[in-house]
Amino acid sequence: MKTLVKLSAATALIGMATTVSAADMTLKFGHVGAPGSLFEDSVNYFAECSNTALAGKVEVQTFGSSQLGNDKELLQKLKLGQVDFALPSSIMSSVDAVFGIFEMPYIISDRDHMRRVQGEMMDTFEGAAQDNGYHIVGLAENGFRNITNNVRPINVPADLQGIKLRTPNGVWRLKMFQEYGANPTPMAFSDVFTALQTGVIDGQENPYAQIASAKFQEVQKYLSVTEHVYTPAYILASKKHFDKMPADVQAALTDCANKTQDFTYTRAAELEASLLQVIKDAGVEVNDADKAAFIEASKPIYKQFADEVEGGQDMIDLVLSLGKSG
Repeated sequence: MKTLVKLSAATALIGMATTVSAADMTLKFGHVGAPGSLFEDSVNYFAECSNTALAGKVEVQTFGSSQLGNDKELLQKLKLGQVDFALPSSIMSSVDAVFGIFEMPYIISDRDHMRRVQGEMMDTFEGAAQDNGYHIVGLAENGFRNITNNVRPINVPADLQGIKLRTPNGVWRLKMFQEYGANPTPMAFSDVFTALQTGVIDGQENPYAQIASAKFQEVQKYLSVTEHVYTPAYILASKKHFDKMPADVQAALTDCANKTQDFTYTRAAELEASLLQVIKDAGVEVNDADKAAFIEASKPIYKQFADEVEGGQDMIDLVLSLGKSG
């Protein structure tokens, strides 16, 4: 019996050793995306690419559905070294004002436009990230945002009057919806379903991939296609911790982040068509909003950004000019 116990213990130790030695470095990637979301698809792709390229050296482990914290908590955990990667989106406008450029309504017209902006301005964004202790390994996507609610269809900004609308934690999204007449309420993504279900809030705004994967269609009556903001997502690391990684690991992770962006853009375009149908099939009433009316109502937000953010008007002019290229 003692021999069997010893053998079992030895076998367990060997198993543990095998697990530990499977990869020299384990990296945790936390995000808020639910199963079936674009976030989950993007993070899983990045992990698979990295684990293949760095087999034996690095294992990227993924934790979705806010398992390791909401966006704000993940930003803090990156700096503490408790998480190695996160996938923030709108919240980056609270990290540095320059990221607020993506909070300007209708400033990004499509993904090709986003790539041109990335090509011209990535040094600006990376500089802002590094000034705050982060490193942008690559870009992914959250997507074009649309409004759902339980009060009425939203055709023009005036229809938002008095509606309690969940927004991410970003100052410019709050200002935008206040300008439209809504009552914006910042809230962690993981809390939104219950808040909609219980009537704490009336509605929210997100891309189809986030709406459908979080099953908001089960607790919302109306979807208004506004496409008011395009939000990139950032494959983000702590600058201090990323800089300590071996050069070959940094290079492979960066290469996989670039490949992830290509994957994400293709996957996002596929989901836009299929998930809109999923939302409709759930009985949600869908309408196309008057985008011209929203663009007109957005002018004060652009002015505020130009007045309050250093170099804001130059950034606006550059991004809009890149939209006319190609």
